Amino acid sequence: MLEFHGTTISTPQLLGGLLLLYIGYTIIARFSYNAKLRKLGARAPVRRTWLPMQLDLAYIIIKSALDDNIYEFWLNTFQRYGRNGCYTVESGIGERVIMTADPENIKAILATQFKDYGKGEQFHKDFEDFLGDGIFNTDGQLWHDSRQLIRPQFIKDRLSDIDIFEEHVQKLMIKLGQGEVDMMDMFFRFTLDAATHFLLGNDIGSLDQPQTAFANAFTRVQHIQSLISKIGPLNKFIPRKRMGFYSSLNILDNFVNMYIEKALALSPTELEEKSKHDSGYTFLHAIAGYTRDRKTLRDQLVSILLAGRDTTACTLTWVVYELSRQPHIIAKLRQEIIDHVGLERQPSYQNLKDMKYLGHIINEALRLYPVVPYNVRVALHDTTLPVGGGPDGTQPIAIMKNTPIGYSTLVMQRRPDLYPPPETGFPAPEKFCPERWDNWTPKSWTYVPFNGGPRICIGQQFALTEMGYTIVRLFQRFETVENRMGGQLAGMHADIVLQPAKEIKVLFK
Repeated sequence: MLEFHGTTISTPQLLGGLLLLYIGYTIIARFSYNAKLRKLGARAPVRRTWLPMQLDLAYIIIKSALDDNIYEFWLNTFQRYGRNGCYTVESGIGERVIMTADPENIKAILATQFKDYGKGEQFHKDFEDFLGDGIFNTDGQLWHDSRQLIRPQFIKDRLSDIDIFEEHVQKLMIKLGQGEVDMMDMFFRFTLDAATHFLLGNDIGSLDQPQTAFANAFTRVQHIQSLISKIGPLNKFIPRKRMGFYSSLNILDNFVNMYIEKALALSPTELEEKSKHDSGYTFLHAIAGYTRDRKTLRDQLVSILLAGRDTTACTLTWVVYELSRQPHIIAKLRQEIIDHVGLERQPSYQNLKDMKYLGHIINEALRLYPVVPYNVRVALHDTTLPVGGGPDGTQPIAIMKNTPIGYSTLVMQRRPDLYPPPETGFPAPEKFCPERWDNWTPKSWTYVPFNGGPRICIGQQFALTEMGYTIVRLFQRFETVENRMGGQLAGMHADIVLQPAKEIKVLFK
């Protein structure tokens, strides 16, 4: 009981009054928020939730992630809540989030309204333990400085890159010739060795020793980081320590820091001399010549290691999976390889560029299985998105500062309405068919496997070269690859990158 100037107020009365005040405040705040939105633009269709704090939506997202059904969740959201076939919907857990798979909106986010959108403070905070102030986790001057530091290492074809690919692909082919393998595991080990060799000067040897503490820690950190990013404000309830997030980070950091200390033991003059020769030249030596700050070196190395290992490994796995199901594609590819290179000689950069069907196969894998299937940007100030608002979905959408925009290249690149109609004879969008690229070019911003605009992937050419070189060498050595999955489909598992949900069991012959 409380007494104020002779008036007694019971606890239930006090709680009831506080509840009414909270309800009133919430109504006024929402009214004010909606009024501000109306001044900016229209609203997109809203995905309704029914439980406090959108717990029902949080449950659906977590269950979809654990069941490897995130693609179905996105698709169902657009089909159920979008207006007139619109691929933009409002959703979110504890905050307004825009989900889109519309090329015009993606173009705006990445290019035409680039200054309006960025990673944002919350994204940086969520990923800071893992990526620090690396190129994938910053905006503004920090991002610009990172790009300027890294970009020179990827702007030209280096002969030493081919040598690195050759050394590790030879080891890979020995493993593939020993019987049935899990292709995703093999490619993860192969690209980890190639990436650490390129970045640090010494490979980790994971093809020789399948289980390494570093590789396991790197995978665990990514898995937990993916959960953190998926459930928004509720991610504070993820038991990071109990799940091994911090212990895995320590393993990762200790490994990278060992090489950083070796590089910094060299004087600036020694680093400059070393970078003038291909022999012994590494990515780390190059950037250590510009900065001796340990945190900067660590953050950039981890970021490029993430991009260099996982993206290439997953795309190569999807290629082998699809080829193992369609032997006629392998036969056509092998003939092109024979015509351009033969079955023994190493392919050159020019050989790889000249093989059109090889390019079609890689493009088709990236179309059907884009490396980063779901991404996010945050509004850096009040702005709009071009389409998706209003009754017919054609009006600009009002976007308040700090509103997250989730966009899916996976959904967009499979949208049937963005392709020629079936009656023209064009292959179905969900089918893996390299021949579709013979006389077809995607419309602008409907195919963006490496993102676009100022933040387009700086390692794009390096990745395409590594993938093309690996595919050519494999099918110079092997005549075919047999699918050993018993008719089981691969499924799609999305942590940070898109990979098969099932083991890709194959036999090279």
